[in-house]
Amino acid sequence: MSSPLHNLTWPVRTEHLLIRPATAADAPSAWAYRRLEEVARWMTTLHADEEGFTASFTEPSRLAKTLMIERDGQVIGDLMLAPEDAWAQTEVAADAKEVQAELGWSMDPAHQGHGYATEAVTALIRICFEGLGLRRVVALCFAENAPSWRLMERVGMRRESHNVGDSLHRTGGWMDGYGYALLAEEWRAR
Repeated sequence: MSSPLHNLTWPVRTEHLLIRPATAADAPSAWAYRRLEEVARWMTTLHADEEGFTASFTEPSRLAKTLMIERDGQVIGDLMLAPEDAWAQTEVAADAKEVQAELGWSMDPAHQGHGYATEAVTALIRICFEGLGLRRVVALCFAENAPSWRLMERVGMRRESHNVGDSLHRTGGWMDGYGYALLAEEWRAR
């Protein structure tokens, strides 16, 4: 499956990390931390076993938007970069095609608390604005997922929405949700 990410130069290196497109061979590494309750609780899909996770992870549409985070050659997390169209009126809809992206992330808890998520998401935003030329990025989370929304704020995103009781969690029931965003001009002005 074609992806705008294929047009970029990989890997991307940061001070401590290497970020690269995911391959099917990354499924076991991702399963190792995504199966942990503290990570899985916030993931969209809870996979019962490694076989189901691998089938989902290796779908071409999923691989096309997944990046792996490595530290010293070990996978420590993953990122989602899903280009999408902005809302537009019909007459200008062509100018709104894939001008923004939804972002997502998950980290192995063994590597949390060292600033690696902040470093990786900052690099992801740079990829969006400087590499892909996007105009806007967005990210969503359950309001109770404080580590996620705090990360969004650390990387300069602003909370645009607080939706009351709009998000159904598999074990927590109806929860509030937060939406964050950042524009390219805000990124450049930081």
